[in-house]
Amino acid sequence: MNHISDYITSWKSTNPGEPFSAFIYDIGELKRNAERIVASLPSGVKYFYAIKANSDKTLLGTLLPIVNGFEVASLGEVLKVREVSQEAEIIFGGPGKTDNEIEEALRQRVSLLHVESISELLRTNWIAERLGTNADILLRVNLRGPLPAGTLQMCGVPSQFGIDEADIAQAIELAQGCPGITLRGFHFHSLSNQLDALQHAAMIRHYMSRARQWQTEFGLDLRYVNAGGGIGINYESLEAPFDWNSFIRQLRNIIGVESEVGSCPEILFECGRYTAASCGYYAAEVLDLKRMRNSNFAVLHGGLHQFLLPGAWKHRHPFYIVPVDDWLYPLPREEINDLPVTIAGRMNSPRDILARSNNVMRLRTGDVIVFPYAGAYGWSISAHDFSSLEHPAFVYIT
Repeated sequence: MNHISDYITSWKSTNPGEPFSAFIYDIGELKRNAERIVASLPSGVKYFYAIKANSDKTLLGTLLPIVNGFEVASLGEVLKVREVSQEAEIIFGGPGKTDNEIEEALRQRVSLLHVESISELLRTNWIAERLGTNADILLRVNLRGPLPAGTLQMCGVPSQFGIDEADIAQAIELAQGCPGITLRGFHFHSLSNQLDALQHAAMIRHYMSRARQWQTEFGLDLRYVNAGGGIGINYESLEAPFDWNSFIRQLRNIIGVESEVGSCPEILFECGRYTAASCGYYAAEVLDLKRMRNSNFAVLHGGLHQFLLPGAWKHRHPFYIVPVDDWLYPLPREEINDLPVTIAGRMNSPRDILARSNNVMRLRTGDVIVFPYAGAYGWSISAHDFSSLEHPAFVYIT
């Protein structure tokens, strides 16, 4: 974190009087983390980066030679990947694909389409036949469970995601009769921000069991089981991360058992948060400190319109303070010492809170507050143009 603090201190010294807010991306950290993940994977596993977590072009270019490809959820994301590489593998999921998205995805040589409904299955076949091509698909399954809980639950509960497990037999039979598509396997993405490695491995074991059952029942050429993403970041306790090494040991056991039964299908992962979160920092200057009855507030040159993650996920996001000693004004400088403070933003809304009632040893107007682990679902999900407020800077430290 020293290099982040050094950058901020240097910037403030060379830009006196100019308020600061930025996403700072440590490209070296992104590369190290991705290389660590991919190097640990057993044979027969592919790792895709889910670009909805952060589709920044510099990040995509950094990940291109490391990951096996990219997972997208819109035609816009397909085109972002193609700006970086015309050859990268792309897998395309998400409900409600339009005809144009399906057609253009096929023209852009998307490797796999994750089909989310029987209607989408039939439309994909119709479009592929009309284009005189063939679409390789996975059926996305909304399993009935039991499944572990995550911060967001896409499957195991009624939702807009996937095909109900009860309807998968019908979907398989239809797919087998469609000349414009080839069924390659199944897509399971059930939850988001799972922190328990053993539960996550048990869930994948369940995925493999169901895929094998359908393979046997319908005589499928089972090429792939997409186990989705969902591996989480423990924002409230960074010292207790997802136990990746234990998860990999369990994954090796799963593949070993599957290989004893027969040829093990290739397992795909599509992780965004777990890949990119640690490389990003959101930093914003304190514009004002104020006391309201018995509460202290720090108002930032930023807020949820730039960094929505803490508000969207309702967690206590960690932060630290970079002191800025320069003070230009011939006026008193507000200061808080050893008191709780609520960190607020500039949106004209009482909901614009990034951290609530956290004790700080010393905080002054003009200091900069830094939120680490902001590389995923920070800028990408924020309300960028709320009240036409300013956008942050984007800084890449290599």
